[in-house]
Order: sequence, then structure tokens, then C-alpha cells
Amino acid sequence: MKRRSALAVFGAGIAFTLAACGGGGAGTDTASGDGSSSAKPSDVTVGVSMPTQTSERWIADGNNVEAGLKKAGYKVDKQFANDDIPTQAQQIDQMITKGDKVLIIAAIDGTALTSQLTAAKAAGIKVISYDRLIRGSADVDFYVSFDNYKVGVQQGTSLLTGLGLLNADGTPGTATGPFNVELFAGSLDDNNAQFFWDGAIDTLQPFIDKGQIVVKSKQSKIDQAAILRWQQEVAQQRMENLLTSAYNDGSKVDGVLSPYDGISRGIITALQNAGYGSGDKKMPVITGQDAEIASVKLINDGVQYSTIFKDTRKLADEAVTAAGDILAGKEPTANDTKTYDNGVKVVPAFLLESQVVTKDNVKTALVDTKYYTQAEVDAGKAS
Repeated sequence: MKRRSALAVFGAGIAFTLAACGGGGAGTDTASGDGSSSAKPSDVTVGVSMPTQTSERWIADGNNVEAGLKKAGYKVDKQFANDDIPTQAQQIDQMITKGDKVLIIAAIDGTALTSQLTAAKAAGIKVISYDRLIRGSADVDFYVSFDNYKVGVQQGTSLLTGLGLLNADGTPGTATGPFNVELFAGSLDDNNAQFFWDGAIDTLQPFIDKGQIVVKSKQSKIDQAAILRWQQEVAQQRMENLLTSAYNDGSKVDGVLSPYDGISRGIITALQNAGYGSGDKKMPVITGQDAEIASVKLINDGVQYSTIFKDTRKLADEAVTAAGDILAGKEPTANDTKTYDNGVKVVPAFLLESQVVTKDNVKTALVDTKYYTQAEVDAGKAS
């Protein structure tokens, strides 16, 4: 789909029709059809609520959204909630009170912001759910994300490719197994975790059914595999427990389905502490997501097998474009109006494509596109 650039939507100095913030005589609510007010972009503040600064991915998202909005002439009220739900709720309450005109929210817990969204609706403020779908509310206006089920398919496929059960072109590989594989999932309060899991398990299930993949721990349900808040240390502890309980007979782990690079690094630490990666104890095939720079170095070094690259620059652009449409009194362009049911409504969405990255294409996918420099990849640290 051909997309307008964010600058074409905005254009500094052009007056937009704005949904006025209710209360205190701030104006009428355009969304209700009662009227409108107009202002230059420089008179408008957009609230940006990000979940944490403990992940480089969310720092990059917040910075990219902020930069796009500022380039378009808007003021930006950006907040990080440090993975604390009450903090995020309070920050969003303050954005509403201050009169931010649109809220771009990446929720910590997709079910915990109903009252804030109700207040935003009453004030005529539109809400864009960013990457993580906000659930249980009719007051989510738009969703920008990646095709999260496909991300899971890509993770499952890359695991199969790494094990040799599939070739890169999707044809059957020369390996037959059986391979011992352990499964990890994301945080259950993040709607995306289920999509990632479903895509991966749907991809792996035929190989499990044929006995080519064996989940030796027998922990094959998402609630058994879930890692709260996607935390690295929690993943490390779970992997340590699996090694102690299911691999104390001398057998080895051949592969690990991991939905996120931070979780992958926790898994890798547990495996290295158990002697994997040295001698005849080869490191298992380990997947990931988000192309975090520390994990990209591990991939380049042959420690982690793959990650899923989701170009957050493009995601930020879509959020900025959607905000511009809303502030201009237009409906944002959606390419999916069926998939993302938040329990109350199907939220119109714009979904972006993701890419599998292995050692073979780190340079073309990440360096040549200027997402990272070669020096950053070599160092495993962003400059």
C-alpha cells in the first residue's frame, strides 16, 4: 500500500481541525459533531506513553515517535512508566488533565487503562494503541503494530531452519530429529504474546506431531511458558529450572523458542552457566525478536541463531501519520479491520511487515538500512 509521508500529512503552519479537550471551557468535541476548534501544529501537544526504559527497543520507539511529531511541528509530552502500571496510569491521567490532543500509548498491561481511556473519550481525546493492543475498552481509536501472528510464524520457521528440519526456501531439510526443544512465551498481560505464540506453535505443531520435535519438559502451554513483563532474569531462572528438572539425565537442549531478545539473553546465560557453548555441548538454536543490539552481536558471534527485525522507525512513522489524520479530522488508513478484537470492539489497525535476521543477513537487514552501524554490531552496543 502506498503511504503518504508524515510531512505530507502535517506541514507546519497549516491549520488542522482538532478534537477539542473537554472541561474548563476548552471547547466542543469534534468527535461528537458539536463543533471544532483549529490550531497550528505548534499549538498542539501529543502525549506519548511508553512502558519502560529497561529495553532499548522502547527507548528507540519513544525517541522515534517524538522525533517524528516534533519534525511535523507538534509539541510532545513523552513519558516512560518503568514497567509500573500505576505509574503509567498516573502519567496518562496527567496528559489528559494537561489537554494533550492525541494519546499514543504502548501499554504495560493491555487491560489496565480502561478508566483512563474513558476519561480521554469524555475529553474528546483520541487514542492510538501503539504495538500492544489495549484491551477491554471501546475507546481505542486506532492500532499500529506489526503482523504479530506472522512474527510468531517467522520465529517458528527460523527455529526449524536452524535445526535443519527446513531449508531456507521452506522445503524439507535433511535433518529428521528428534530434537529436544523448550518453549518460552511473552507476558500474558501483553496481547501480542498470544499472537506470537499462536503463530509459532501452529508452525511447530506438525513437527511435534511427527515426533521430530520433543518438548522434553512437557511444558507446552502458554501459561507454563509465559515470562511476566518479558524479563530477562525471569527467563534465566525458568531455563535453569528446566535444565535441572528435565535435563538431569545427560540429555541436551537442541532448540529454544524465545519470543524476545531479552528473554533469549536470559536463556543463553542459563545455558552457558550449564556448560553449553563449550566443548561438545553445542549452543541450542535460539530465536528472538526486536533485533536488540546486544543480541545482534550474539547472532554475529554464532551464539543466538535468529531474531525478528521490526523496523520501529516505520512503526513510529505510522503512529505519527495516524495522529496527523486524527488531528485533521480524518480516519487513519487501516489495512486490517478484522483481526484485532480487544474484547469490546475490533480496532482498525495498520500492520507492518517484519523480517527474520540471522548471521547471514545482519549486514543487509540492519547495517545497510542504517538501523545500526557495523561498529555498533561489532561492539554489541549502540553509540
